[in-house]
Amino acid sequence: MVATVNKIIPFSTVDGPGNRTAIFLQGCNMNCLYCHNPETRGKCMHCGACVNSCPTGALSLKGKRVSYDCRKCIHCDSCINVCPYDSSPKTAEMTAEEVWQAVQKQIPFIRGITVSGGECTLYPEFMLELFTLAQANGLSTLIDSNGTLDFELYPDLLDVTDGVMLDIKAFDPEEHKRVTGLSNELVIKNARYLASKAKLYELRTVVSPGLYNTEQTIIQTADLLSPYLSIRPIRYKLISYRPMGVRPQYKETLQIPTHKQMEYYAGLLAAKGFKDIIII
Repeated sequence: MVATVNKIIPFSTVDGPGNRTAIFLQGCNMNCLYCHNPETRGKCMHCGACVNSCPTGALSLKGKRVSYDCRKCIHCDSCINVCPYDSSPKTAEMTAEEVWQAVQKQIPFIRGITVSGGECTLYPEFMLELFTLAQANGLSTLIDSNGTLDFELYPDLLDVTDGVMLDIKAFDPEEHKRVTGLSNELVIKNARYLASKAKLYELRTVVSPGLYNTEQTIIQTADLLSPYLSIRPIRYKLISYRPMGVRPQYKETLQIPTHKQMEYYAGLLAAKGFKDIIII
């Protein structure tokens, strides 16, 4: 199984419990207005727009394809900033076995792996193969997802998945569609299903005042999932919107919440029985 890999972070402490290797896959089926890594949304079209922007000559056109020399790259992001397709010329097509070979270099210094994106569930068969390799070698496996894969239809993948970190971007379907370009009926279905199967490790909500009804989203999400807390505790991560990495047209139009606002939302969750609440 092959996937387009944006990057592999050998050691991460923010993508699940413990020290983990995080694999970011390329491509996303949502268009979140506050997206903090928009360069993972699209696929490289080999248009060559990035080549002349590279100050070190790490990029070149060979035939009709952009070639990337990682030895010359200084990671200045000039190529990403000029890409008209929300992509990166530094992605690579990799098999699950090739990614596993990269992961193995970190053993025994990691607890597990997390696959993120973009939207990693665009590659369910790839993840099934990678997670099978990881679990056979004693590593835990997590998925960081926007919830647009119907997990109920992929029992084999869930069998080798220790948990899913699920984004709840807005609870109201119309608000969700305005913020992301898609409705969220499947996201909500997945949240309930994963919680019932003790596979929902973490919920994530990005907070930007005025973007959507945050209080309603927090309360309705908590009401939906609090009955499942006795099956498995669910971490809820409240993420303050920050204008770093977002597309220029949204930097000045979206608001940053105050710490007092974030504490208020955390209080709503605590009142609904959530105990593991993180504000970042």
